Amino acid sequence: MNLATIDWIIIIALLASFITLALSAANKTDNSLKGLFLGGKNLPWYFASISMIATTFAADTPLLVTELVRKNGISGNWLWWSFIAGGMLTTFFFAHLWRRAGVITEAELCEFRYPGKMGSYLRGFKAVYLGLIMNVVIIAWVNFAFMSIIQGFFDVTANEAFLITCCVALLTAIYVSISGLLGVIWSDMLQFGTAMVGCIILAYLVINDGFGGMDNFQSQLTAKHPNALNFFPSISQETNISGTLALTFGSFFAYMGIQWWASWYPGAEPGGGGYIAQRIMSTKSEKDAFWATFFFQIGHYCLRPWPWIIVALATILLYPELSENEYRMGFVLAMKDYMPAGLKGLILAAFFAAYTSTISTQLNWGASCLVNDVFLRFNKQSNNYSVGLISKIATVFLLIIGCLITLYLDTIKSAWEFIIECGAGLGLVLIVRWFWWRINAWSEITAMVVPFLTFTVLQIIKYLHPETELAYTIFPNSFFIIVVITSVCWLTITLITKRSDNDKASLLQFYERVKPTGNWGIIATLSEESSTSILSDRNKEIPYRFIGWMLGIAVTYSLLFGLGYFIFGQTNNMLICLGVITLGSISLKYVIKKFNHE
Repeated sequence: MNLATIDWIIIIALLASFITLALSAANKTDNSLKGLFLGGKNLPWYFASISMIATTFAADTPLLVTELVRKNGISGNWLWWSFIAGGMLTTFFFAHLWRRAGVITEAELCEFRYPGKMGSYLRGFKAVYLGLIMNVVIIAWVNFAFMSIIQGFFDVTANEAFLITCCVALLTAIYVSISGLLGVIWSDMLQFGTAMVGCIILAYLVINDGFGGMDNFQSQLTAKHPNALNFFPSISQETNISGTLALTFGSFFAYMGIQWWASWYPGAEPGGGGYIAQRIMSTKSEKDAFWATFFFQIGHYCLRPWPWIIVALATILLYPELSENEYRMGFVLAMKDYMPAGLKGLILAAFFAAYTSTISTQLNWGASCLVNDVFLRFNKQSNNYSVGLISKIATVFLLIIGCLITLYLDTIKSAWEFIIECGAGLGLVLIVRWFWWRINAWSEITAMVVPFLTFTVLQIIKYLHPETELAYTIFPNSFFIIVVITSVCWLTITLITKRSDNDKASLLQFYERVKPTGNWGIIATLSEESSTSILSDRNKEIPYRFIGWMLGIAVTYSLLFGLGYFIFGQTNNMLICLGVITLGSISLKYVIKKFNHE
């Protein structure tokens, strides 16, 4: 497809703006670890929050939502809506702890939290596991999604789309390596705005030009797929792609009952982690860390998804011929068919923005792990020049590996299944390590290794029995099995391993700097801050944080559903949600004052 001149002008102008914004931050970025990977640790909450939202709005996100909605209707989004509980847990219980820890990366926290040789080994292992292995898989699936957009928009071959994707990724890697996290965050501001405006315009045009308005669209969709517009799953029915378009109760239970606390997932790590923790640690205060994380949950779950969901629902009727492996292409075809000249350039630029914002973060975050937690462990006398040079090399290295893995992906969902099941059971350790002193490096290593091994065994069993669909090898049953096995293993290892006196003395440094609550046993008694009054004041915060967590979940879900009910004209349900939002927000204002003192 040939774009009009105005489309090319818009694309080039916006891309030039992204790069200019990023490079303009280079003058304010030094080659220190804090400068390159934490933006100088002086970001206000709104910069950090918008950057989190922009980063999690990748080129793959609308396409994955389209796959979910075409298979399970609106209720299919519970796959990721379920993470609201975990996100709010990070907001109320862990954001301030991450800011206090004073580390550069999540991997560095491991050595600080788990003193001794095993903590040191875990730091290196986790830096490679997350910063390299998991990171390049994420880069690959984002690349794969962007390739789908290029192919669908320009009718080019897969090889040509791959080449274009690699060129855009290389351009992104260049400006990221020069400007560091600050450049990523500055460009995120414009990238997020562009991406959202483009998707909102697309949703409006698809509904009005394709169906003559929302009422006609709803009546046509409901006539063919009665359950497609349901926000909640069908308890009694099995998923039927061609008919009911409803999520099964088993999948819903896996998402809401277990997944949010049990699984490691990028951008929604229980207890925080990854690039979310990176943004939290880049803020200028604990209060900024809290508000950045809070408004990230609101923007991520409530403000972004409805344009994608509307377009995804429309593609069910507009492109019924698409096979399951082609569901994601429905969104791309809608972009191609319903955006006129000028707006085509805008929507394409929007996806360039979504792609570059995510890739830039993954490259910067991954490089921070490889530089801070691998390279500097063996080169402790390195100066800022060598740190800057190695970070550039690490950035390009991650890009190359991610592009190579892209060639082996079949669907976005296949990458998601690998990530979510290989992290099943790890989440609870990431939560409990802040509350219980007995959690040690062996606990976390076990929780990282066991799900990967269990997942591999289940895949081998599935491969050896291709003619039989063994229930325990298929999600969500496989997910339940991995979580149970992993949880039993890491808890057993925790209870049978003991800490030395040296470990206890070193762990005291973590306790006194981070000031966590919970069961810190002998560590608390060794601390100078173990007086009854100090511990009492800390423990008084726990009920308020718990109430704040529950209220945050209620307000977020109410805003999410309220916007959906407003779009679909369900006034009574919308008013109920509005009431919950109002009462919840008033209560939150009171509760937050009880612990957010800074």
